[in-house]
Amino acid sequence: MTLPGPLNDFLFGIYPYICLVVLLLGSLIRFDREPYSWKSDSSQVLHNGELKLGSNLFHYGVIVVVLGHFAGFLMPEPLVMWLMSPTQHQLLAMVIGGIAGVIAFIGVSILIHRRLYHRRIRANSRRWDIAIVVMLWLQLALGIATVPLSAQHMDGAMFEQLVAYVQGVVLFHSGNAALVQGVPWVYQLHILLGFTIFLVSPFTRMVHIWSGVGALAYVFRPYQLVRRRGGSGNS
Repeated sequence: MTLPGPLNDFLFGIYPYICLVVLLLGSLIRFDREPYSWKSDSSQVLHNGELKLGSNLFHYGVIVVVLGHFAGFLMPEPLVMWLMSPTQHQLLAMVIGGIAGVIAFIGVSILIHRRLYHRRIRANSRRWDIAIVVMLWLQLALGIATVPLSAQHMDGAMFEQLVAYVQGVVLFHSGNAALVQGVPWVYQLHILLGFTIFLVSPFTRMVHIWSGVGALAYVFRPYQLVRRRGGSGNS
């Protein structure tokens, strides 16, 4: 979809940085001022049904999707070209991302049904609880919709164009928004909704994803020393 130049420059050149700044600063301010709100607000105590299946499908699927986006879009181009051709790169992203996206989509659909269908959960849900899960549902739906579109351009050119755009955002390339001009609207909306989710995350339960990232440090922590009462040994 071709947008007016100034609008395209704002949406894809300026808006992403607004979202990322709000994500970082908003998360820091919330952690400092409202540390006890830094949680996922589990509703398991209200109703346990569907939670395990929906949550597991969503989280396992979305973790693969997110890691795939990081690896696929941020891996240095010389390394990618050494490992595979642009067509192979695109096909790998379509297959792995498509399967993981469908799994996450099924999971989040179960969670939406659970939150809206069960009266106690719905009554204890804030507006943002419902809004963010619907945004995630739409984002996954858009991501899945890009797969058949990508299958129509298997030369890898459009995929590499999108990779260049994402890397341009990370590396602060000027004029980067021009890379998205004329790209099908599904891709454009997928990009904009993704950055919008970043924008609202500090004000929703999504902020707890930072704790998941921080938990990786647990793997590298030193062994815990346990001193036995009445002795000097440890185990």
